[in-house]
Amino acid sequence: MIAFTDVDAFAKSFAALDGVFDAPPPLGDPVDLLAHGLQCADILRGRYPGDLGLQLAGLVHDIGHAVGGDDPDHARTGAEAVRPLFGDRVADLVGLHVAAKRYLAATEDYELSEASRLSLARQGDVMTPDEVTAFAAGPEAAAAIALRRADEDAKVVGRAVPGLATWIPRIHDYVRR
Repeated sequence: MIAFTDVDAFAKSFAALDGVFDAPPPLGDPVDLLAHGLQCADILRGRYPGDLGLQLAGLVHDIGHAVGGDDPDHARTGAEAVRPLFGDRVADLVGLHVAAKRYLAATEDYELSEASRLSLARQGDVMTPDEVTAFAAGPEAAAAIALRRADEDAKVVGRAVPGLATWIPRIHDYVRR
């Protein structure tokens, strides 16, 4: 399994996701993994300007698709790939983003894209009442839900957002802490 330990190596690998999709249409999202991550991070930057860890989790949340994971394993695979570089909080949020989708689908009229609706079935479908209770009690439940909402909103073809070069200094700052 790939594990990122260096910002520059991560940046090179992440930049290579331009043109790489989570799954071919109609099973996957309409934007590639690079655009999706950049959109998600930018949405979270706007909604949670003081939470760089959450923003970075948004940037990297679907990296598991590129390093060998598939639904629902892409969340776990991605979490373990970024944990050495980004630390536990970012990795834990990456690992929770599929569970957050299952939680939202179980607890509200949560609008999903066609690709998200199709993947939900492969990811365990909506949570059971016991799973809902356990997820909601987790220390990062609110942040994972925020990430998931941004994830769903970050699928706009052609949306203009800051590029990866904007995030590299922020990643350096975060990993130095």
